[in-house]
Amino acid sequence: MNVLETRDAVRLRQVSAVEIARNALDRVASSNPDLNAFVQVFHEGALEQARAIDARLAAGESVGPLAGVPIALKDNIALAWGRTTCASRILENYSSPFTATSAQRLIDAGAIIIGKTNLDEFAMGSSTTHSIFGPTRNPYARDHVVGGSSGGSACAVASGIVPGALGSDTGGSIRQPAGFCNIVGFKPSYGLVSRYGLVAYASSLDQIGPFAQTVADAALVTSVMAGVDPLDSTSADAPAPDLLDGLDRPVTDLVIGVPRQARSSANHPAVAAALEAAIGVYRRAGAEIIDVDLPHASHGIAAYYLIATAEASSNLARFDGVRYGRRAELRPGEDLMALYCRSRAEGFGEEVRRRIMLGTHALSAGYADAYYLTALKVRRLIARDFQRAFDGHGGSPACHALLMPSSPSPAWKIGEKAADPVSEYLEDVYTVGVNLAGLPGLTMPGGFAEGPPALPVGVQLVGPAMRDAQLLRIARMFEQATGHAGVRPRA
Repeated sequence: MNVLETRDAVRLRQVSAVEIARNALDRVASSNPDLNAFVQVFHEGALEQARAIDARLAAGESVGPLAGVPIALKDNIALAWGRTTCASRILENYSSPFTATSAQRLIDAGAIIIGKTNLDEFAMGSSTTHSIFGPTRNPYARDHVVGGSSGGSACAVASGIVPGALGSDTGGSIRQPAGFCNIVGFKPSYGLVSRYGLVAYASSLDQIGPFAQTVADAALVTSVMAGVDPLDSTSADAPAPDLLDGLDRPVTDLVIGVPRQARSSANHPAVAAALEAAIGVYRRAGAEIIDVDLPHASHGIAAYYLIATAEASSNLARFDGVRYGRRAELRPGEDLMALYCRSRAEGFGEEVRRRIMLGTHALSAGYADAYYLTALKVRRLIARDFQRAFDGHGGSPACHALLMPSSPSPAWKIGEKAADPVSEYLEDVYTVGVNLAGLPGLTMPGGFAEGPPALPVGVQLVGPAMRDAQLLRIARMFEQATGHAGVRPRA
């Protein structure tokens, strides 16, 4: 069952929350040795939460909108129990003293937290292979990546272990793995969901969002999490929207823009075909399809990998083995600086070290103007390109949303890009601009590449800032017209 079906079955007492939790835990036990989606499982805690929900229902008390729904959390979202490791050696034994606002709001709504999921270390990667726990495997093809960095959460939903999960999206880390796993992945507008308790990678880009089987499920989970949070100064000072309200009402006089840059010759044939098929679906639904131009999109990868790594260099400076994290053994005659250096060298993986060094260089004296400040100027231009498309520019009508791929290719084989990190970075070409502009973006199942193996292909919608409800309605129109989401992986 999906999120809404599970919630309704528990509310109507057709099935107990304890039965739902036990089934999810059984699925973890049977599937996880093969998939490696979960890095921690909260057996007793999940059952305790479920018993409390059943007791409230038996007493005739009201329960929350997610009562009895098993949810998994990416392991960079803090919980006041278990560990919050970020899939890194430096935090392998870290226990958070508090719970992230997003997770607490789910718990308050009755969700059952089943466990923590695997990720690229500190959310730095597009494959969920850069992890001290090893790679997560794609449920559609075990020798292929699941996408990243929120790959464990995507895998947990796609394989049917849980109906919903949380990830974080800094440059595509929800939308890209959702596309690789044939599920819905939603990155809300920056500021709609609190970042408090999310271990920071790049603070001006990070956003928490859901994975789900349907657009309606993603809307419900986001609605529960959304709203101003006094603990997060970047959260939008606005009431939490009810994203389910009017979700099934089609957008009238719909205008969909297709960026010229999205029809790149570098796209895999299956990606190009999925985009054209999606255009056809919206045309048949009565939408006007227009070409739009995002002239600075080609600079998105460069700008993103300067801004994100610069912020990562600053954010990860706290993990020095003294105040936070794993500390190396102090050697005779060694000074404090040597201890810092060895603790960080031993604690951080290769990809994290690479990004810290890149970001530190971009911020260093004599280079900050040439690299970091230039990237910030490009960021502004990229945001302006999106805004012109949404406002209408040069005589073109205003777009309600833009349609593009979520990745230029389907999932690749595990290890295929290990020797060439830049080739993995380029897989984010259609997602990073959305984060740079702070916009909502959603990936939905768009079809399959010819096999074997028959790998999923996602298509992505991007909307104006804080128009998340409208974007979800547009995605719902596509979902109702296609059957891609119903194709589940074989056991």
